Amino acid sequence: MSTNLVPIPSTIDEVTPAWLASATGLPIETAEITQIGVGIGVSSALFRARLTGGTGCPESVIIKMPALDEAAVFTSTVLRMYIREVRFFEQLAAESPVRVPKGYHGAVDEETSSFVVVMEDMGTMRMVDQLDGMELADAERAVDELAAWHATWWGKPSEGLAAAGTTVSLGDPVYPAVLPFVFAEGWEKVTTGMDVHDAILDVGPRFADAIPGLLAHLSQGPNTVTHGDFRADNILFGPDGSIVLLDFQLIGTGSGAYDLAYFITQSLRSEDASAHERDLFDRWIAGLRAGGVADEDLGRMWEDYRVAALFCLVYPIVASRGMDLDDPRQRNLLDCMNERFVRAVTELDLASLL
Repeated sequence: MSTNLVPIPSTIDEVTPAWLASATGLPIETAEITQIGVGIGVSSALFRARLTGGTGCPESVIIKMPALDEAAVFTSTVLRMYIREVRFFEQLAAESPVRVPKGYHGAVDEETSSFVVVMEDMGTMRMVDQLDGMELADAERAVDELAAWHATWWGKPSEGLAAAGTTVSLGDPVYPAVLPFVFAEGWEKVTTGMDVHDAILDVGPRFADAIPGLLAHLSQGPNTVTHGDFRADNILFGPDGSIVLLDFQLIGTGSGAYDLAYFITQSLRSEDASAHERDLFDRWIAGLRAGGVADEDLGRMWEDYRVAALFCLVYPIVASRGMDLDDPRQRNLLDCMNERFVRAVTELDLASLL
């Protein structure tokens, strides 16, 4: 990834063909830029630039910048999300066993919310809409790749990656310092602006106080690099079944079961999660073993899975702060995530963990 010393654009209007050429080193002559991903990503704004230029110029690139909503930018900045994405491309992308987009340029101002990433456009690959839910065959492929990802870094992160700022440990003090506050804001917004199931109304008032304990459990080890947002909208499929993984703003250090629980409970339809949850968990365990993870490290993974499934309530509630409840796509996404959480909290008896 290029780290050319060009100014970080404050708005997309400052991303000109000349800026792109200077930042990436590509022979770009023209760029037609449009916003994409509206209602899918809430922590960042995404744009596609269709390019023309000399030999080696790609047809298009994706540009990622801070969200257009101030609440989302606040949360992303405090949780070092923009820093993590840039650091991933700089330091971890080359080690990933799962294909990720090529990074052409990345820069972040660690004192502010300014950041930009220019990356390979994977738009020709198949995306599964999280609202529709992932079919079993795709879910199995995704779980296989997730197991390979976790096995690659299993037991290796220690405090090194977190200390360097490349990842943020699930046990980092920033989470219990920030999440209860932003969860409370999101909880008020969701419960006053939407119909909320009784199962969530039972858990929600006790959830903020439980956050420190849940995260402490998930950071006890054995640890690996967690993706942090492993869900359908961030997984693309090629014609041969291969996948490409997107979005590295929540790269962390903690239990790999964290990623698996979020994926199964939120990216599959409720009826499919009910039918295949344990089989997919066992498939992930088998993949870890195949990747060299020792059996003694795996005994607590189902307990970790349940704890992580409970913690996943934080995603829709906190994300709602930066979402427009009058926008059909965004409201439907929140409804969908809440409905799937209800399935998990009921079938996995998650309220007993509080």
